[in-house]
Amino acid sequence: MSFAEELLGLAVATAREAGRMLVDKRPADGPDVVQTKSSPTDVVTMMDRAAEQLIIERIRAVRPDDAFLGEEGGDRAGGSGVRWVVDPIDGTVNYLYDLPDWAVSIAAEVDGTVVAGVVEIPRRGESYTAVRGGGAVAHTASGTRELRVNSQVPLGEALVATGFGYAAKRRAWQAQVLTGVLPRVRDIRRGGSCCVDLCSLAAGRLDAYYERGVQAWDIAAGGLIVREAGGRIEGLHGAPPGPELAVAGGPGTFEALHDVLAPLNPLTD
Repeated sequence: MSFAEELLGLAVATAREAGRMLVDKRPADGPDVVQTKSSPTDVVTMMDRAAEQLIIERIRAVRPDDAFLGEEGGDRAGGSGVRWVVDPIDGTVNYLYDLPDWAVSIAAEVDGTVVAGVVEIPRRGESYTAVRGGGAVAHTASGTRELRVNSQVPLGEALVATGFGYAAKRRAWQAQVLTGVLPRVRDIRRGGSCCVDLCSLAAGRLDAYYERGVQAWDIAAGGLIVREAGGRIEGLHGAPPGPELAVAGGPGTFEALHDVLAPLNPLTD
């Protein structure tokens, strides 16, 4: 077993435990909102914090010298060269409203490169994993299967996912960008979880994806899964994906969506 596979095994076990806890302990009347971030609609629940604490405790029990970057806990230093990039609930608003598209995302970086990742989607009974250079796999009740993105899908026939920010000014501009994209594609989907969208892309349920405002914890595991399924995830003009923009798709479709987005000024707020 390679070092990356060892890290993946720890990530998978931890994500599954966190996912079970989030399902089992979710209050029947919904979790309490304990904080807002960029706007009143950008929320943190008590369960986000509980899940991130569980994840850090489980991993540190095995690997005490590793670093962490978590959505709720910030950056924690380590000395091993390994850093865990954690989103305890990607799709918190979906979780708040008891919608199924939310996930636990855990990725392991070695010297700054993501080498293993898992996206656990408890309410769908699905788990997606990848090891750098080793492919991407979907795990469901019916078994496991290797993932391959759809390729060479003409943009006019492509099902494209996107997401929106929380600040009103950013949303207004994203609506303008969308008016330039929507007439050029089959249709748009807005699921509410970046990493779930990326896994759907890797599984062939979507043909492409774009979003402004995603953070490292949103795309670390899902981005690796897309790449290992044969897709691309980048910013504009070869920039790395990140808060300015993430564009993902299979061969041919990625390029076509990129070229539609570029003149629409999607980096504007």
